[in-house]
Amino acid sequence: MSRIGRLPITVPSAVTIDIAEGNVVTVKGPKGTLTKALPKEMEIKSEDGQLSVSRPNDLKKMKSLHGLTRTLINNMVVGVTNGYEKILEVNGVGYRAAKSGNKLTLSLGYSHPVEMIDPDGVESVLEGQNKITVKGIDKEKVGQYAAEIRDKRRPEPYKGKGIKYSDEVIRRKVGKTGK
Repeated sequence: MSRIGRLPITVPSAVTIDIAEGNVVTVKGPKGTLTKALPKEMEIKSEDGQLSVSRPNDLKKMKSLHGLTRTLINNMVVGVTNGYEKILEVNGVGYRAAKSGNKLTLSLGYSHPVEMIDPDGVESVLEGQNKITVKGIDKEKVGQYAAEIRDKRRPEPYKGKGIKYSDEVIRRKVGKTGK
């Protein structure tokens, strides 16, 4: 039995969950609505404020889908109640970020400024010129957009310049030595 898959999902009172035909789950909460089509083989049951996911048999594929399905539903419930956020830091001399409307402009030492437009359901907020917070209710979209921002200039190991997650640790290297 999957240790994650068998855990029940506690549904807060402000959240409503609809399970449609073909395991299309819609979660509505105070922050918004999320809809996701989940694997059809899994059986999702709702009883007295809790959701449970069960699998039809013990094939390897079913075992792996069991925990995944439960985690996806739980991420949706957490998203519509609390939301998700990722914090990025821009480090480096002359590296800075600016925001106008839904356009994020990054100056990262290239010959041109890098412009990024916030995708639907995701918002980027600037604190100062070097701290970017990506917020949203869909964990997947927040993580993807944060990764795309970081990809514009990844941190390098010698001086630590680039865009990194706030909780990321950069393994530093010693530069070359002259004779």
